[in-house]
Order: sequence, then structure tokens, then C-alpha cells
Amino acid sequence: MSSRCTPALVLATLLLADVCAALRVAVHPRQPHALAALASGGRRAAAPAMQQQEEKVVKREVRRKIMAQDKYKRGGAPFDKSIHKDVNERMTEKFKSEVLEEIKGESIREVVQGEGNAAVTFVLAKEYGFCWGVERSIELAWAARDAYPEKKMHITNELIHNPGVNDMLADMDVAFIEKTAEGKRFDTVEEGDVVILPAFGASLEEMEYLDARDVTVVDTTCPWVSKVWTTVDKHQRAGMTSLIHGKWQHEEAVATASMCETYLIVKNMDEAAEIASFILGEPGCLTEEELMTKYRQAMSPHFDPKKHLKRIGLANQTTMYKKETQAIGRLFEKTMMQAFGAENIKERFAAFDTICDATQVRQDAITEMSTSDDASTLDFILVVGGWDSSNTAHLLEIPHDLGLRAYHVNVPGCIRADNSIEHRTVDGAIEVASDLVPLDRPARIGVTSGASTPDSVVQECLEAIQLIKKVQSV
Repeated sequence: MSSRCTPALVLATLLLADVCAALRVAVHPRQPHALAALASGGRRAAAPAMQQQEEKVVKREVRRKIMAQDKYKRGGAPFDKSIHKDVNERMTEKFKSEVLEEIKGESIREVVQGEGNAAVTFVLAKEYGFCWGVERSIELAWAARDAYPEKKMHITNELIHNPGVNDMLADMDVAFIEKTAEGKRFDTVEEGDVVILPAFGASLEEMEYLDARDVTVVDTTCPWVSKVWTTVDKHQRAGMTSLIHGKWQHEEAVATASMCETYLIVKNMDEAAEIASFILGEPGCLTEEELMTKYRQAMSPHFDPKKHLKRIGLANQTTMYKKETQAIGRLFEKTMMQAFGAENIKERFAAFDTICDATQVRQDAITEMSTSDDASTLDFILVVGGWDSSNTAHLLEIPHDLGLRAYHVNVPGCIRADNSIEHRTVDGAIEVASDLVPLDRPARIGVTSGASTPDSVVQECLEAIQLIKKVQSV
């Protein structure tokens, strides 16, 4: 955090900096110019004023027109009901966990496995694991494979941030669009193919490109992501810049930014405070040139900080830390009142609630576990979910910031037979820790998982811990 912008940085102490960003999403340069621009981080030559005005008017309508076509499959059950029924049954069988179901059935949400020093008590967070949006996305993708068994099928990105689920799709002969240093290789998509859009959504440029091809599109975008798009539509109509709390490389942030006319993405409170300081013109704040350089990959192509920071609408990547988004909102509300007067706040600043319910309740549940009287009795908290999953990373941050021992694993194999664990730290590093569980006494472990994590994966992690205790306890 810069030390030059002191007044506006006061609120930055509320929260720590974000975890490492996910892989950057880009598009192959063989594709139309709008797609190639995405590969360069969203920066392209500024459009003429008339073109910008036209985009401002039609962007939402372009999206709606694409979605209204018969070849565009979306909604709860776009295929035959029997297909959806069969897929739901198979999903339940594949992803269920008898152990977790047993724990959920207990009033205190914990279960003891093993005896004596080999005993392990697993304490389950009140809310964890698969959310409705993820289940819906998996069902739609799986149903699409069954609905088009002979069709060549592609997906524009990982369906969700879970290696097991993505491997399952690959086993179903769903081809993942290749990412190269230059961008995505859409030239593998041929006429008559089926293309799946992931839970994070796809950019408007990708949607337009696919719409121009004779392909069937299966849209599994989470409704909460679509809700954010509706919010930035409102910003656009109000002539506001969309200030997005998110990670500019993340697939969802890329998609949301593409739906905006003018946007700026900040990843944490530090960056938000830096922008607020610029708006107020505080001594030592970033110069215009410094701001444009630092945020060049996180702003719309025509962004002008002197012009586009006078009217702001807040939006967020749905998997971000709830409390940080709220703190950023309060910071900019205060900043805009200070800069333009409290009497003008309604026309200068807007904040809509776009925080995903599933993200929120899982964060609240791990916060409750980490601050309860029982927290000190836990040997550690196990967080299960993809290493590139933003919502899972935030579940790790909460106990870590409270001084508790916590480990984030993405697959059961991270828990090793020699009582060590390969895990992702809050800084994004992959490390190995020894002496995972105590072998000379019973263990007590808190458990949670990200919104993209099947219960069956969590159970396999718990079984790996049980095996260590059973074999090595003295």
C-alpha cells in the first residue's frame, strides 16, 4: 500500500490484500478484433465518440438478442425433462458423501471417527460446499452431453474451479478451448458444434463470435453472475463508470467488464483507497499517468480518470470477500460525498447488493467456527476446493487472519501418508507442511469447502486423515 495517499487509505486497514489472481483469460488473435483486444488485457485503441455512444445504447440489447435465439440453450431445463431427471440422479450418486450427511444430521454438526489416540472428531461448518449455481451449471453441461451425444462439444473455460468436475467433463469428450500465449483458440470450433459457456459466464465478444457461427450454445452462467450484469446495465444507463471489486484476470471479471461501457477493476481495499485518493486530489496521490500505467489492464479501453471517476456505480465479482466489498462501498460513498457534496450523492454513487448468497453464508459460517469458544480446541481447519477458486481462497483467509492453523487443499492426494500436507497459502504459494495431525492423542479438525467442491471430494480428504491416524497413531 502506498504511503503517499494517507487520508483515503485509513479504511484500507480494515482488510488484508487479496489472494493471488487466477489465470488470465484471453482470446486467440485469429479471431475478430474485439476478441483479440481481450487477449491484450482489455486495452485497445479508443473508439470514436459516436461508436462509444452506440455501444452504450445497444450492449444489453445485443446480449438479450443473442440469448433469445433457439440455438442458445439456457435456463433451468432447456432439454428433455427425462434427461435432466436422469442427470440429477447420477449427480447425487457421484457427488454425495455418507460421512457429511451423517454430520449434517447431528445437532452439533460433528462426528467422531476411530478410537483412542486414532480418534478424529470432524466439525463441519454450518454452510459449506456445492452451491445451487454450481450444481445447476454441472447439470446443464452434463445434460448437454446427453442431449447431443454425437456432437463435437467444446467449453470456453473451466466449467467451475474444481479439478475433479473438469476432469469428468474431459472424460465425457468435452474439449476445452485451448489457451495459448496469444489467447484462446476458437478456430477449433466448427459449424454444427456445441459450445458450453461456464458458470463464470463468457465475454460479450465471445458470445457475439459464437452467435455468428452455426453452433449451439449451452449457457451455464450462474444467475448471480447474471445479476451483476444487470447491475452494470443500470450503471450504463445512468452514465456511471462501473467500479468492479474483483481480479481483472478472473474469468468472471472479464465477462462482467465486457458488459460495461466504462469500467475500472480494483482487487482489494488498498487499490480502492488509491483510487479514492486520486478522486479527492490528495497530496501525494497517484498522478494521472501513474494511475493509467498501474491499472492499464483493469480499465476500459477509453477510460479517462479525469472524466470517468465523477459518477461511480459499484459492482463485484461474486466470489470476493463480502466484508471487503462492503468496506469499499462505504469508502467510495464517503469519497464521492466529500468530492461532490452529500446533496449530490444519489447521482454520483450507486451500490447494489450483488454479493452471492452462497459466498456470503459460507464466509459467515467459517467466521462463526473461527470465532467460537470451540475454535481453540481445533488442531486445524481444513478448507477443500480448487486452488484457483476465489471463493475457497477467501474461506482460508478468515481463519488465517484470526490466527488459526488452516490448510487449503484442492484434491485428496494433498493429504499424504507420511502425515504431511501439500497446501496453498493465503499468498498463493504451494507448500508442504509436516506433522499434520497429532499421533499421540485424538485430533479435532474443522472442515469447510468451497462452493465448487463436491461432498465426495471432502469425504475422500477426511478418509485420508483417518487412514493416517489409524496406521500411525501410538
